[in-house]
Amino acid sequence: MKRIIVAAVFVLGCAASFSTSTAFAEPAKFDKTAIGPFDDYCDGYGMPGAKGQGYVSVLKLSTGVAPKTNDMLLDGIVTYDKAEATDAYIGQINMITASSFNGLIGSIWGYDLATAEEIRNNTQKPMFTLKQYDGSPLPVYDVAPLLKAGQALFGTEKARRFPPAPGGQIICANKSAVSYRPATGRPNPDKGEAYGVWAYLSISLAKDRTKAASLFIEDAGTWTKNDNEADMVKFLKEHQKNVAKTTIDCGKNQSVLYDRTYLGYAFVMMKPGEAGTALTVAPYVTLARKALPGGDFAVLEKMSLKEWEKSMGF
Repeated sequence: MKRIIVAAVFVLGCAASFSTSTAFAEPAKFDKTAIGPFDDYCDGYGMPGAKGQGYVSVLKLSTGVAPKTNDMLLDGIVTYDKAEATDAYIGQINMITASSFNGLIGSIWGYDLATAEEIRNNTQKPMFTLKQYDGSPLPVYDVAPLLKAGQALFGTEKARRFPPAPGGQIICANKSAVSYRPATGRPNPDKGEAYGVWAYLSISLAKDRTKAASLFIEDAGTWTKNDNEADMVKFLKEHQKNVAKTTIDCGKNQSVLYDRTYLGYAFVMMKPGEAGTALTVAPYVTLARKALPGGDFAVLEKMSLKEWEKSMGF
């Protein structure tokens, strides 16, 4: 809503009064169109050649492991690179870290566009529900359908579809954890050693997305207690509620309420002598031109993920 006010003007010390009026514009219509300059590649938001003001958030959780060498910095590069290439393919990009919101001109792939069937048909049940600061419920769902949708868009390393452009400047909400497990003996956390690495990703959808942003929460860390995967999984399942509660705390700080949260985690238990990375990431992209059925961005809002894949011939 836009207010236009004409104020008094002073000339030579005397007030020359004008009438004050207020004009009200129509509610803003946000341009979520996000079409990149490439036929076969998505591009980073804000890059030249895009059509429309919008962007699309795509969700990804992955891990990567490699044999430990005598240079942990290089090991971190290799395992991070593997995590980028695993599952939904986002390899070869220049990742630019951003804060973690999907706002007024943003869409979420698999939710707003090419909607995952479980979400479209409302067949998912919440994993658990928490109370927000005003007492209203915040149901928390498995993020798996959105991760599946991201892989459907980008493809995999061996079967690429519309991945981010190689060498592209891609803004991403992201965090990661890197560690290594010694070839013998127990890991020493003081030396950066661990049995495993893990990462969480959640997206919480604002109740009123015309006035508030939806919130990403990323978390990542290491597992140092033992090499029992069941114990690690138990910890990760319990820690989900702490991640979801962070959304509620941030919402209270900003006076924002959320309709629902999609949350999940990825982890890997490293073998002795391995280094590992856990990566949680949500690229902000404009879509490849060939990813638009008939060249129409708006039609994606009406399609399910399976309908989109069928229209693409996948």
